[in-house]
Amino acid sequence: MPWKASSVMEARVRLVLEYEQGEATMTELCRAYEVSRETGYYWLRRYRVGGVEGLRDLGRAAQRHPNQTAAEVEQQVLEMRRAHMRWGPRKLKRVLERESPEQRWPAASTIGEMLRREGLAVPAAKRRRTQPYTQPFAAADAPNRVWCADFKGWFRTQDGERIDALTLSDAYSRYLLRCQAVEKADHERVRAICEAAFREYGMPEAMRSDNGAPFASRAVAGLSRLAVWWMKLGIVPERIAPGHPEQNGRHERMHRTLKQEAASPAAANRRAQQKAFDRFRQEYNHVRPHEALGMQTPAACYQASSREYPARLREPEYGSALHVRRVQQHGEFYWKHQPVFLSEVLWNERIGFLPVEERGYIVFFGRFPLARFDSHQLKVLPLPDGIDFYGDEAEEGELPPSPAPHPQNQELSGMRPV
Repeated sequence: MPWKASSVMEARVRLVLEYEQGEATMTELCRAYEVSRETGYYWLRRYRVGGVEGLRDLGRAAQRHPNQTAAEVEQQVLEMRRAHMRWGPRKLKRVLERESPEQRWPAASTIGEMLRREGLAVPAAKRRRTQPYTQPFAAADAPNRVWCADFKGWFRTQDGERIDALTLSDAYSRYLLRCQAVEKADHERVRAICEAAFREYGMPEAMRSDNGAPFASRAVAGLSRLAVWWMKLGIVPERIAPGHPEQNGRHERMHRTLKQEAASPAAANRRAQQKAFDRFRQEYNHVRPHEALGMQTPAACYQASSREYPARLREPEYGSALHVRRVQQHGEFYWKHQPVFLSEVLWNERIGFLPVEERGYIVFFGRFPLARFDSHQLKVLPLPDGIDFYGDEAEEGELPPSPAPHPQNQELSGMRPV
C-alpha cells in the first residue's frame, strides 16, 4: 500500500537516510515502507539533487511551456495594439505578418488573450441586430459598379468651426475615394468633389446615397440638380429607403471607423481636421486590413474605372417614338400650348414622352423614367410600379439610347434608382 498520509514526508526522509547509511537494501526498505522499488529510487534521486527539500511534493502545473510566446514577440504585438487601439486581433496579426513575414506570429486567439491580459481589449457592447437587407448591395460585385456618397454627421473643431465631411467610397472594394471637409453641403461643392474623383478614378455605373440634399429633393422622382448631372453622365442615382441607413451599410460602417479614428476628438481647426482625414484615408486604403476582403486592404482590391470622365457633357438623345419637349425656366414644359409643371431641377433640359396608352405617357430624361403624364388632364403623376431602366420597352427599341454604355441584362439594384 502507499505511504500513510499522516507521515508521508517523514517516511520519505527515513527511507533515503536509511539507504544512504547502508542499513538495508532498497528492496528491503521498499518492502518495509510498502512502496515499489521504482518509487524508492525516484525519491532517492530527488534527495541527491535537492536534499530534504527535494522530497516535498511539487505543483501539478507544467514547469515549461514549449508553445509560450516569446517576450519580444508579445511586446511587438502590444506596441502595435497601442498604436492602433481600434484594430482587433486578426487585423493586428495580418499587419504584423505583412511587415515581418519571416517571424512566426501567434494565432489571432492568442493575440486576443494577450490584449485582455494587458487590459488593452474593451468588450464590445451587445447591440440588438436586425436581419440585414442585402438587396441594394447585390450588384456591387466589381469595382466601380456602385459608389457610395454621404455626409458624415457634422461636428465642430476646437475653435468652434463646423465640419461637414463628404465621403465617397467604392462599394465593392471599400476604397475611400474622398474624405473632404466642405464649407457648405450644397450642390456646387459636392459636384466639384465628385468631378475631381471622376477625373482621377473614372466614373462608376451607379451612385448610392440617402435622401438628403444635395443628393435628392422633393422634386419629381426625388431628383436634384446633382442627380440630373449624374444621369447626364450615364450614372444611375440610387437612393436608399428613408430611415434605412443599413441599405448603405458598408459606407455607414466606414463612417463609424472614421469618427473613432479621425473625428473624436476633433482637431484644433479646419486645416488640422482635413490633415487628420487625409491620414485616415491613407491608412484605411493602404494599411488597415478589411475582414470582408479576406484581410486585404481596399487598395489591393480596387482599380480605376474604364469609364473616363468626358471632356464635354452629352445631351440626352431620344428615339423617333418619343415626343420631345424642353423644360422651361420655372420647371414647366408646354403641351399643346399649355404649360405643365414638372420640376425646376430639369430647367433647360430636354425630356421625352413615350406613349403607353390612349392618353398616357411615360416621361423620360435620357434613359431614365421619371413619371407618367396624363395628356387630357395635363397632370404629371407618380411612376407606376414595374417600370425599369431596361424593361420590355428597351427590347422593342422604344426607349431612347442610354447616355453612356450600360449592361443591358444586369440590374444594378433591386431598388428604384430615382
